Amino acid sequence: MSYLMPRGFAARVQRAGATTRAAPQRPAVEGPKRLGIGVPGFAHPMVAPVEWGELLCPGAPLDWSVLNVAQGPGARPDPYCLAVAGRLRDAGVRVLGHLDVRAGARPFGELVSDAHRFLDWYKVDGFYLDRCPTERSGLPEVRRTADTLRALLDRSYVVLAHGAQPFPGYVESGDQLVTFEGTWSDYRWSQVAEWTADYPPERFCHLVHGVPRPHLEEALRIARWQGAGTVYFTDRSPRPGAAGAAGGDGAWEAMPGYWDEIVSRIGPGVSE
Repeated sequence: MSYLMPRGFAARVQRAGATTRAAPQRPAVEGPKRLGIGVPGFAHPMVAPVEWGELLCPGAPLDWSVLNVAQGPGARPDPYCLAVAGRLRDAGVRVLGHLDVRAGARPFGELVSDAHRFLDWYKVDGFYLDRCPTERSGLPEVRRTADTLRALLDRSYVVLAHGAQPFPGYVESGDQLVTFEGTWSDYRWSQVAEWTADYPPERFCHLVHGVPRPHLEEALRIARWQGAGTVYFTDRSPRPGAAGAAGGDGAWEAMPGYWDEIVSRIGPGVSE
């Protein structure tokens, strides 16, 4: 779900000679803030070795990458994922373990058990809580989970992947919130919630699939205008019946056809 701007409204603004996209005023910051890339997870390293290898290239502005072995950490250590996680860690890329919250329906004990496996086997730097609820009623359990994950790992980085604008209170539980996940046709007319203006761009991430190459610059401009600090754009689209590495119904499994162009447009960066 997203906040959409009617096409008619955009046309009226264009005719008036004004900007086509409104955004809340953000707090002044010192110096320009770069965009970073958050990779929501490729296919298994055995079938997507090139994609994972590209993340090791020096200068890629990566904020994090999600490791999803088998809709979680799997039942036992996976040798391919062990190797990839080790190489990414050595290259300074923040690796997040994929935890499917199932919109709040996943039992707390299962999430904590999976988190332990990710830490013990793959030495992850934090966690990606996929299908995180957006409603106020789901906040207490998400806060409990996030606090527990930080108790398991000092300085754990927690991304709450809502995929839509959540209740504002969630921002206090996650280091970053995925406030948009969906199609380019929805994203280009989307609007951010006004409360996000009270927080810096590094607190928000946008994941968009089906972005045509000619519209890549426009997508980057929208992300900056709407105050996202981390993005992932791909020209891939969901496959019917597919389950993506971290959502997206398969759209994230392969690398975008214009990966090098994204990296060059955003510019070099260093993961923290």
